[in-house]
Amino acid sequence: MDGCSLNLTVSALACAIAKDKTNDELTLLSVFFTQLGDSLATIAAGDSICCNSDSSQNKNSNINIS
Repeated sequence: MDGCSLNLTVSALACAIAKDKTNDELTLLSVFFTQLGDSLATIAAGDSICCNSDSSQNKNSNINIS
């Protein structure tokens, strides 16, 4: 799916979810999904930085401290 199609899909989904919701409900849903997205991004970044740095781990494992 290209970026424009994804954007249209997300916008259509937002409109469908927002139908018949109060402003308070929309606010709560908004902060919920924002936090969900931020948490997923944090997990992805942490995994990328911590778990995929095999070359830096190998360099550190060759260091002998006596």
